[in-house]
Order: sequence, then C-alpha cells, then structure tokens
Amino acid sequence: MPDESVGSVAELYLGNILYALERCAMSLEAEGKKDDAAFYRGIARKLAGVRGAS
Repeated sequence: MPDESVGSVAELYLGNILYALERCAMSLEAEGKKDDAAFYRGIARKLAGVRGAS
C-alpha cells in the first residue's frame, strides 16, 4: 500500500500548492491586503525552503 501521509501527498503536489498560494497572495494584494498576501507568500517560502533542503 503506498504512503498516503499528508507529507507525501504535499510533496507530490508541491508545485501545485505553491502556485495556488501565489495566486491567493496575488488576489489578496489586488484587494489591498498586503499583510495577508505576505502571510501566504511566507508559507510558500517555507515549503519551498524545506523542499530545497531535502
């Protein structure tokens, strides 16, 4: 049975998740919610950094 953990699924779809986070941030930024946009970009940076370290 394949590994179906949250981590394995997130790793498999990391590119899609990062794309979605950036689209969310862009939308929030367009609404003038720069702090909220920065929050989601921070999550994306953290995920990308962890992926790069592995």
